[in-house]
Amino acid sequence: MVEILLPEQAASTLSSSDLLGPGEVVAVVDDSPEIVLLLSHYLGTQAISIVKAGSARELLSLLATEKIALVLLDIGLPDRNGNEILKEIVPAHPDLGIIMVTGTTDIEVALDCLRHGADDYLTKPINISQFTHTVQNTLKKRRLAISSRQFQQELEKTNARMRFLHHLNLKMNTAYLNTFELRGILQAILVGITSEDGLRFNRAFLALYNDNTGLLHGTLAIGPSSREEAGRVWSALKEKGLQLDDILSSIQEKGLNEDIEVNKIIQTLRVSPASHDHVLIHASRINKPVHVVNGKAPNCIVPDDLINLLGESTFVVAPLRSPSKSLGVMIVDNFITGAPISDDDIAGLEIFASQASLAIEHSHLYAAMAEQIAALELVTHELEKSKNLLIEAERTATIGQMSAQLLHAIRNPLTSIGGTARLLTKKSSDPYMTNFLNIITQESNKIETILEDLFSFVEDNKIQLEMRQIYTLIRKTVMIFYITMKQNNIEYTLDLDGPGPTLPIDENKIRQVFLHLIRNSLEAMPTGGSLRIAAEETDKSVTIHIIDSGPGIPMETLPHVKDPFFTTKTYGNGMGLALVEQIVQQHGGTFTIRDAPKGGTLATVNLPKHSPIAAEQK
Repeated sequence: MVEILLPEQAASTLSSSDLLGPGEVVAVVDDSPEIVLLLSHYLGTQAISIVKAGSARELLSLLATEKIALVLLDIGLPDRNGNEILKEIVPAHPDLGIIMVTGTTDIEVALDCLRHGADDYLTKPINISQFTHTVQNTLKKRRLAISSRQFQQELEKTNARMRFLHHLNLKMNTAYLNTFELRGILQAILVGITSEDGLRFNRAFLALYNDNTGLLHGTLAIGPSSREEAGRVWSALKEKGLQLDDILSSIQEKGLNEDIEVNKIIQTLRVSPASHDHVLIHASRINKPVHVVNGKAPNCIVPDDLINLLGESTFVVAPLRSPSKSLGVMIVDNFITGAPISDDDIAGLEIFASQASLAIEHSHLYAAMAEQIAALELVTHELEKSKNLLIEAERTATIGQMSAQLLHAIRNPLTSIGGTARLLTKKSSDPYMTNFLNIITQESNKIETILEDLFSFVEDNKIQLEMRQIYTLIRKTVMIFYITMKQNNIEYTLDLDGPGPTLPIDENKIRQVFLHLIRNSLEAMPTGGSLRIAAEETDKSVTIHIIDSGPGIPMETLPHVKDPFFTTKTYGNGMGLALVEQIVQQHGGTFTIRDAPKGGTLATVNLPKHSPIAAEQK
């Protein structure tokens, strides 16, 4: 019996041409050849195909081999009663229409047939008008019931898909995604594309642009490699449902090692963005899905190597894009079933592709945020390590310079005083005066000894040399000024490849050198600008250039910038560049500062790879 799901008034919307599907027939089952002939004739006049049976056994055989839409079933068959047959065929064939035909007019018989699943009841002799009306109504109800059930199934699948997308949106909008979570989300999307409750594609592939190479790289895939595997995968997905949290938990527990074969396929894919006519690049450029049918697609080229890679010539390429750039493409096909891909399938794919794009964009934001956090942590660490280094360095240099000048200023008059006292002692014959002159001489000698010791301390040029990677040291020093550069709109460029050569240096003193030079460059650009640090390497030395886009150094000032206590600032003591030159010279290197060729200031530090001072200290 047909189970009707829509209101009866909807039946009138179907025409007679919609009563039967392709290949469907009506079965006339009666042990009377005359009745079979008569009913067959009436149905034939309405262009309805028929099959015939004279017994219950023949009917069951027809039901197993033919696409029967309606059975005209005689109650009194020679081998079985019609009501008994109803109890067997109604549960087994829920889409089958059944009209009982009998010679009795007993209303109880008719009601009993209806209770057991028949759709209607006709008595012999059959009125042709009533017969035609009953057949058409039963077929219309059957067709509406089937359409209603299919519509309901599609509606449920659409609702499941929308719930999945809604859940996916919530997942991505509540947290940024790290790399592992991104792969999990993307695989969940691919599961949605290939699952029975999703778009039901057989396979889905993901290819993303690589930030380093610029190429379109195959990244991730999901789907079976054979029909047997397809049955296993789809059954498992149907059992699990389409809950995002369950999928992600399963991925976290089992890892991303499933679908090994399809992942091997996609991970060999490499396409240059310069290949504008390539179907994958073309789809990402026009930002629209491209439907490839039998290896052909409009306005682009479908290379044979791509078809050979996928093992399929009919597929859809959907672009993945953020508001600012193209992210990659998604490729789907029906490699296993060979089912056609409809416009509705492509529209659904676009929805999933937009979710994948959102996941990738969130992941990029997360990566950028993580990079910023790492930079700030490095800045904090370096600031904590070097917060007093500049002040102490200038203070030490100032004290040293002042001490040297003070020693020179005191030593000359002290030598005169001591020498004069000794001379007077030799010429004096007065014991009383000689005693005082000896005191002056002795105290002068004490002061000279103290001054000699102090002078030796000030002039101590010993440095603690260790082998250090110079570029790494420079990078860490630059990061100390990261916040200052961001606040003052200063862009910086480090043309330093890798960790750089290993040099014999006193790490703290060389750090002071670059702290002073970078700070001077930034102070010359209070309203913004650019700072560039580059390096040149030879067999014997490494030369570091620090170039800023500031106003440069006036010609009248340039000869004095390295003099102690010379400064044009309203604060500071002018010892910075003098200290830089002293430290560089201690390492056997050279330091120069001048106007840059294109404006600004160029400071150059040259350090030897094999310090003669290091050799002496060995």
